[in-house]
Amino acid sequence: MFVAQHNEIGRIGEDVACETLRKRGHRIISRNYRKKYGEIDIISHERGKLYFWEVKSVSYETHREKSKSVPYETYRPEENVHHKKLLRLSRVIQEYLVSYETKGDWEFGVLVVYLDIENKRAKVRTISNIVIGA
Repeated sequence: MFVAQHNEIGRIGEDVACETLRKRGHRIISRNYRKKYGEIDIISHERGKLYFWEVKSVSYETHREKSKSVPYETYRPEENVHHKKLLRLSRVIQEYLVSYETKGDWEFGVLVVYLDIENKRAKVRTISNIVIGA
């Protein structure tokens, strides 16, 4: 059985997230936009609005190996987007908006990607309109 490593799971999760956004009508503007404070995984645009996405991925195979006590279906990777991370992401977003002189509407959200690598399946859950900042 093939078990993907942590970085590979993240990359696959981001690929799945981008494909999901495209199917929903988003145009992908950037991936892995990095600044010294942190990184925005995906920046997309849809219907005049800019979206900043944090992607959290978990694979069934990795979860099964690491945790027998928490059922895979109830595991919540988005809980790793804690207050300090939100503050760092807020700084990155503000820097992006200033750098590109963006004045329109924007939104921050989390895309949670559940991967079943062995069966080549994925499920994406969207958490929208997350308030970030102080």
